[in-house]
Amino acid sequence: MSPDPGRPFTVEPWVVREPSLDMASLGVTETVFALSNGHIGLRGNLDEGEPHATPGTYLNSFYERRPLPYAEGGYGYPESGQTIINVTNGKIIRLLVDDEPFDLRYGQLHRHQRVLDLQAGTLTREVRWSSPAGKTVKVRSERLVSLTQRAVAAICYEVEVEQPALIVVQSELVANEQLPTAHGGDPRVEAALHNPLVAEQHRSDPSGATLIHHTRHSGLRVAAAMDHEVRGPEGTKITSESSEDIGRTTVICRLQPGTVLRVVKYLAYGWSSRRSLPAVHDQVRAGLAAARYTGWDGLLDEQRTFLDDFWTTADVEIDGDAELQQAVRVAVFHVLQAGARAERRAIGAKGLTGHGYDGHTFWDTETFCLPVLSHLQPDAAADALRWRQSILPLAQERAQQLGFSGAAFPWRTIRGQECSGYWPAGTAAFHINADIADAVRRHVLITGDTDFEREVGLELLVETARLWRTLGHHDSSGEFRIDGVTGPDEYTAIVDNNVYTNLMAQLNLRYAAEVAARHSRAAARLGVNAEEMASWRDAAKSMRIPFDEVLGVHPQSEGFTHHEVWDFEHTPAEKYPLLLNYPYFDLYRKQVIKQADLVLAMQLRPDAFTPEQMARNFAYYEAVTVRDSSLSACTQAMVAARTGHLDLAYDYLAEAALVDLNNLAGNTDHGVHIASMAGTWNAVVAGFGGMEFDSSGLSFAPQLPPALSKISFGLGWQGRQLRVSITANEAEYHLVSGPPMRLRHHGEPLALADSPVVRPLPEPPFVDPVEQPYGRAPQARHPGG
Repeated sequence: MSPDPGRPFTVEPWVVREPSLDMASLGVTETVFALSNGHIGLRGNLDEGEPHATPGTYLNSFYERRPLPYAEGGYGYPESGQTIINVTNGKIIRLLVDDEPFDLRYGQLHRHQRVLDLQAGTLTREVRWSSPAGKTVKVRSERLVSLTQRAVAAICYEVEVEQPALIVVQSELVANEQLPTAHGGDPRVEAALHNPLVAEQHRSDPSGATLIHHTRHSGLRVAAAMDHEVRGPEGTKITSESSEDIGRTTVICRLQPGTVLRVVKYLAYGWSSRRSLPAVHDQVRAGLAAARYTGWDGLLDEQRTFLDDFWTTADVEIDGDAELQQAVRVAVFHVLQAGARAERRAIGAKGLTGHGYDGHTFWDTETFCLPVLSHLQPDAAADALRWRQSILPLAQERAQQLGFSGAAFPWRTIRGQECSGYWPAGTAAFHINADIADAVRRHVLITGDTDFEREVGLELLVETARLWRTLGHHDSSGEFRIDGVTGPDEYTAIVDNNVYTNLMAQLNLRYAAEVAARHSRAAARLGVNAEEMASWRDAAKSMRIPFDEVLGVHPQSEGFTHHEVWDFEHTPAEKYPLLLNYPYFDLYRKQVIKQADLVLAMQLRPDAFTPEQMARNFAYYEAVTVRDSSLSACTQAMVAARTGHLDLAYDYLAEAALVDLNNLAGNTDHGVHIASMAGTWNAVVAGFGGMEFDSSGLSFAPQLPPALSKISFGLGWQGRQLRVSITANEAEYHLVSGPPMRLRHHGEPLALADSPVVRPLPEPPFVDPVEQPYGRAPQARHPGG
C-alpha cells in the first residue's frame, strides 16, 4: 500500500517500508528505523552519514554532566543535569565511484527503499544511483543490533556497478560528530556538550580499528571497535588507519558489471565508569571476536530465532484496520528494543532512538513499559527494577536532603541523581515512588517470582513506604493526608491529596506491609518491625480520597472541581500544547488537564471505584483533558473501553499507536514515544481484552469496537503462555504452554488445560456519549465517526 501524503511509510503487516527517499521526513525515518537492544542504539541514519537530521549512536546510561540553569536557585535544587551523548559513530560507510562521492543530493537517484523488518530485526536499504559523471551503481545494505550478543552491531554492505568503475569504500568510526544545537542555545549547556569525548587511545590493524575516549565531566570511558570481512574481485586492497577521533578502513577495487563487492562490518561497544583502559579495550575486542566467530549469517540467524520466539507470545493480531495492525507491532518491537538487553540500566522515555528528554528515564518506565515487559520479556522487566534497587542509596540521600525517611526516587535521571530543574513538576511528583512499587507488585503477580520479591522487591517496597509515612500525616479527623505534591497531570501542580498519588501510595503501603510480613527475616535485616508495618497499614486504611458529593465525581485533587474551567472554545488550535503558550500560573489554577491523571488512577486502581463512579469520572475528565502529553491517549483508550465507550477507545488506541509512524506530536525526530507504544499494548490487552489481575488470579472481560472483526494477543502468566482471541460474539482462551490454570471470563470461572475454551460475549451496554474540550477530540477512526 502506498504511503499517505505526509507519511513516508507504506502500510504492511510485518515491515515498515519507505519506498522512496523523503528528505523532509529524515528525522522521522531516522527515529522509526532506529535499531537497539537496550544497550546499543543506532538511529536509522543513511550509511554514508549525510544528509541527516540528527546523527545518533547511543549507549544506555552513557552521559555527560551539564549545568542546570536557574534564574533563581533554592535549597535542594539539583546542581547539574545529565545528557545522553552521541558516542562514536560506527554506522558510517562512505562510497566513492571513480572519485565521485555517493551523495543522494547530487547525481540522479533512480530508486531508494528502506525496510525495517520486525521479524528479522534488521534495517535494509536498496539504492540505484548515477553519479554526476554518469556512472550507475546499486547499493544494498543490511544493518542489525544484536539481541543475542549485547555488545555487537553489524552491517552488510554490497556494491554493484553497471559500467566498470574504480570503487572506494571508506568504513569509519567517528567520535565527536558535529550535532544540531539541541538545548535552546544556552551557551553553558552547549559548551559542556561540545566535543564531549576526550581521546585516550586509538589503534588500527589491517581490517579494522579501535577508539577509546572518556567524557570530560562525568568521567565515563567508552570503547568502540570495528572489524571487516571483505569479498571482492581479485586485486581488492584493504588498509586501515586511525587518529584520535577517526578510525578508517578503506577498501579499493576495480569493479566490473556482474560482480559484487561485499563488505561486512562488525562493531562492538562497551563503556564503564570503573574499568581501566586495557579492560574496556579488551572487552570490545572480545565482542568483535565473538561477532566474527558467529559470522554475518550466524548473527542474522540468531536475531531471527530470538524474534521468532518473542513473537510467538508477543504478537498482536488485529483484523479490520491494516494501519493499526502495523502500528501495534511496531510499538511492541520498539518496547522490546528499549529493554531487551538493558541489563540493570534505565529504560529511557525515548529508548535509545533519539536525544529527546536528554535521554532521561521517568515514571514512564514502571507505569507503562514494565507491565508489558513483565508479560512478554520478564527478564528485561526484572533487570529494570534491579536498576532501581541499585540507585536506592542515591534516592535515600535525596529523601534525607528533603527531610524525609526512606527513598525519594528522581523524577528524571540517567544514573540515579535528580536532573529535573523544575521542582513543581519534578521533585513534587513523588508518585514515582508508588509507581515503582506497583511495578514490583505487578511483576511478581505476573511471573510468580517470589525470590525476586524477597531479593529485590522487598527493599524497594520498604524504602518507598517509609517515604509515604513521613511525607503524609494524620489530620485532626484521623485521615492520612499527602499535601503539596504533583500528580501525573503536570498542568495541576503542588496540590493536596491528589487522588492518583494517594491511591497509589495506599497500595504501596499495603503491599509493603504484606511483603514484609511474608519475608519477615529479610525485612528484619532492613530494620522493619511490627510497629512500622502497623503504621503503614494504618496510613493506608485512613488514606484520604476526596470525593465531590455535589457533582458525584472524584476531584483530581482537593478542590479541583471548584477551579474555573479553562476557556477551551476561545483557545486556538495553534496554541496547543498549552505549556508552550501560556504561563504555568494560569494552567495551575484552572480545570485543564495535560494528561490522564484521575483516569489513570481508575486504570491502575479499579478496585477503588464503583462502576458508576468510573462512568461519571470518565465523562467529567474527558471534558477537560487536552492530551498535550503522548502518555494520555493510551490510558484514555483503556478506560474508555472499560466504561463501554468502544468507538472512542478505538480512536484513542489509534492515536497512541500511530504517534510516531504518523508523527502526530510533531516531534518524532527526537525519538520514539516508548510509553505510548507500551500503552498501545495495554490498551489492546487491558482495554479491549479487559485483562485484570490480582492475588486471586487473572481475569478478562473482552469486547470489540464494531469496526474491528478480531483481536488476538498473547501473554505470559506465571510460567505459562496464553493466547486470547476475541471476535464480535465470542472469546477463545488457549493455554499454549505450561500447567493447567484457572481464569475468569466476565466473572465466570474457567479452567484451561489442553483444549481451548470458547465463551460468548455479553451485549455491550448502552452508554451516553462523552465530550472532549473544543477542538481536542481524537480523530474519529470508526465508521460514521
